[in-house]
Amino acid sequence: MRELVRRIESATPPGRDRTVDALRALAILGVVLGHWLVTALVADSGTVQGASPLQYLPRLAPVSWLFQTLAVFFLVGGRVGAASYAKGRARGNGYRQWLGARLVRLGRPVSALLVVWAVAAAVMLVAGVGAPTVHTLLKLVLSPLWFLLVFAGLTAATPLVARLHPLWPVAVVLHVDLIRYGLGGPSWLGWVNVVAGWLVPYCLGASWARGALRGRGAAWTLLAGGAAATAGLVLWGGYPASMVGVPGSRISNLDPPTLAAVTFGLAQCGAALLLLGPLRRALARPAAWAAVALVNLSAMTVFLWHQTAMMAVTAVGMLTGRVLPGLHTVPDAWGWVLARLVWLPVFAAALLVCWAAFHTYEQGQRRGRGHSSVVRTGAPVTGVPGVPGVPGVPGVPGVPGVPGVRGVPRGETHHGHA
Repeated sequence: MRELVRRIESATPPGRDRTVDALRALAILGVVLGHWLVTALVADSGTVQGASPLQYLPRLAPVSWLFQTLAVFFLVGGRVGAASYAKGRARGNGYRQWLGARLVRLGRPVSALLVVWAVAAAVMLVAGVGAPTVHTLLKLVLSPLWFLLVFAGLTAATPLVARLHPLWPVAVVLHVDLIRYGLGGPSWLGWVNVVAGWLVPYCLGASWARGALRGRGAAWTLLAGGAAATAGLVLWGGYPASMVGVPGSRISNLDPPTLAAVTFGLAQCGAALLLLGPLRRALARPAAWAAVALVNLSAMTVFLWHQTAMMAVTAVGMLTGRVLPGLHTVPDAWGWVLARLVWLPVFAAALLVCWAAFHTYEQGQRRGRGHSSVVRTGAPVTGVPGVPGVPGVPGVPGVPGVPGVRGVPRGETHHGHA
């Protein structure tokens, strides 16, 4: 492992901003842990239904404040997208070439997920599984894909929105909410906020790429202003305290995004910017950077398959015929929450199995056996002899090198990374 850490460190371009990778990894892991903590599958009269402890335990709402980290992901996406597009133009690369390179890494792993679950749904229906159960499972798997659709759309629009001030989409969200909730407007109008709401952190990321958010003053302003606005909207504006959807709730802050979700995202972005200094110091340690690099290498695979891993463990638990607290029981007590924490390592182990089966779709096949992808300088980055199962290691077909190796010349940052 020490040799692997050394090779990852030596393969990383000197100019790479490691803090951006760390924020992306934290955002993805936050979403995964959040879903595992607040999503339950409950068997009721032969039908499997979705449930959430937030529905029964409103005091759990602060959990959503910690693990609803989508704004940070869009912040990083805006930063990386704007920077890579500007550098591509400077080199004379066309828009189609730039966009195609960025979107292909989203499309391959999503296609694998859709094919697997199409087959799984057909098999379940043929085997006699009820349509409501299949619908529940498919909804859990497919509903997170909205996030990727929005991200892909904003990426495609980067040349148009890269210099857009974040206050403009904030104003759109504000007016949409005023019409919906204050004037009794149509509910479908809220879907405008799916784009406008996430455009706010994306534009902040583009501003960050231009150097507009340097200094701790801007970060503290975002954190304090966003937190104060969110608290006011929750306490006096009628918005729910949970930053994720709660079954049975009249208003969801996330489906579609509300003004409270946007202001909360501003606070998150401010906190993320304040973390840059500590993260930069921590990532100077090769072991810490290696962990972040490996998470980023499989970020899409982890995101796409984490719900499948949770459902697989729950299905096995149901097949045992035993009552397993925290797994397939009603999440209506604090004991369920404590039991769910015990199940998290089991979910992680199941996710590792999914990763082993599907991570090659995220990075594509290696060009040859015996080494990982190659830095454009021409020097191959070989794996660690005798250690199978690690990116950049011979013996596992289709596993490319670490981020910063594949197609990134030294001195560049974040080209080709989602």
